[in-house]
Amino acid sequence: MKYVPRLKTKYQKEVVPALMQQFNYTSVMQAPRLLKICINQGIGDATGDKKMIETAATELTTIVGQKAVSTKARTSVSNFKLREGMPIGVRVTLRGERMYEFLDRFISIAMPRVRDFRGINDKAFDGRGNFTMGITEQIIFPEIDIDKVSKIMGMDVSFVTSAKTDAEAYALLKEIGIPFVKKSETAQNG
Repeated sequence: MKYVPRLKTKYQKEVVPALMQQFNYTSVMQAPRLLKICINQGIGDATGDKKMIETAATELTTIVGQKAVSTKARTSVSNFKLREGMPIGVRVTLRGERMYEFLDRFISIAMPRVRDFRGINDKAFDGRGNFTMGITEQIIFPEIDIDKVSKIMGMDVSFVTSAKTDAEAYALLKEIGIPFVKKSETAQNG
């Protein structure tokens, strides 16, 4: 018997029927789905310390379970002592089983460990059905040993969906289980 991630099963059995009912789709294939999750970590101090890129790549690889690759600078910026081709960050793109596994751990384990967490702001959609959010600390993931962390670094997590509109993408991510801030709380705070 082949292993199927819990969120993939939830998507097929619960999320798709809910989206079909909400948006009046005629076919299961019209329902939007999560295509990939891209995680990017920019390291500003990498120009001074080359070891930081290796450390960040190791930590990101540990968190997601897939090898992270370094990103290189496209242009030179003399004010930042940055030359073209220098490594300045790490990134990883998750698809398929690993994507659902990471998302499950992200929603159920990592997000509740964020200090003063009240939900994710729903204003970061790009207009084409993709959602990007920032994380301020990598230590919210249980895979990271806090004692071995030399510097607290943040990361960007992008959810790329096949949705055509932001409303469809919001409904998809909400049904999957991403804890967005309730609409009434954003109206009071915003």
